[in-house]
Amino acid sequence: MPALHPQIERVLKIIADSGQKPIESLTPAAARTQMEETARSRKAEPLPTARIENRTIPGLAGPIPVRFYWPNASGTLPAIAYYHGGGHVIGSLDTHDLIARNLCSLSEAVVMSVDYRMGPEDKFPAAVDDSFAALQWLHANAASLGADPQRLGVHGDSAGANLAAVVALMARDAGGLALRLQSLVYPIADYGLVTDSFTKYATGYGVLTREAMVWFQGHYLRSPADAEDWRASPIKAKSLAGVAPAVIVTAECDVLHDDGEHYAEALRRAGVAVEYREFPGMIHAFFGMVPAVDDALNAQRLVATAFRRAFEQG
Repeated sequence: MPALHPQIERVLKIIADSGQKPIESLTPAAARTQMEETARSRKAEPLPTARIENRTIPGLAGPIPVRFYWPNASGTLPAIAYYHGGGHVIGSLDTHDLIARNLCSLSEAVVMSVDYRMGPEDKFPAAVDDSFAALQWLHANAASLGADPQRLGVHGDSAGANLAAVVALMARDAGGLALRLQSLVYPIADYGLVTDSFTKYATGYGVLTREAMVWFQGHYLRSPADAEDWRASPIKAKSLAGVAPAVIVTAECDVLHDDGEHYAEALRRAGVAVEYREFPGMIHAFFGMVPAVDDALNAQRLVATAFRRAFEQG
């Protein structure tokens, strides 16, 4: 079996010592509380931003809460729609605030973090509807934010990367909304949970076990049949051709490792430019483990560099 990075081994010991409970043993409400408490317990200093503002924007089922981040940069800026992780059941603007701040600072882009509806209260495709509505709003209102509607990107981790991949496909199909880049950090590409990494890393590699993914699947999807819908499983889209270029990050020791790798391969087969990077010895959620894990910030810098390069083109 692959060796865990020593910094990850220390993180896993801290998690074990904290008494954190398996996600699959909790109710959605309790799992949300545990994730919020975990996020607050991290002693991370975010990179500087110029301004942060909470707002609501219109959605198909009512207002969508969002949080805007502006960098310390001048001129008309690019913009990124950010979708947080949490299996479409847990997570919030607050649990992923550090990532959003760092993405804003490192990319020198306006970041809009989206508080989309989640299951089990609002099952699939509510999160997809909110995520695409938010991207459409960002495109239509970029100028009011000091941003350029022709320099837009999407970013997400885990469930958020699933949503980023789906809205990138929706943007392609809608026309008139050309994304410069889709950034997918350990995405859920197939909600059928069928790849080998679900067996290989089923347990012992952090909070995202195979049973936790089954728990998320049950709370998010209306039925197992929804896993066949490309809006839940973007790798099942009839065609990936013409979608925005991608940067895809995976953790070696993660049940979702193969999902990210397979999606990168599928995009390449469809003629889409892909930058793919696997981080050895890492586990799911490492992207936000600043400052305990050096590769967390390294991966954030990788993503930000890809955004800056994409925004500079044309």
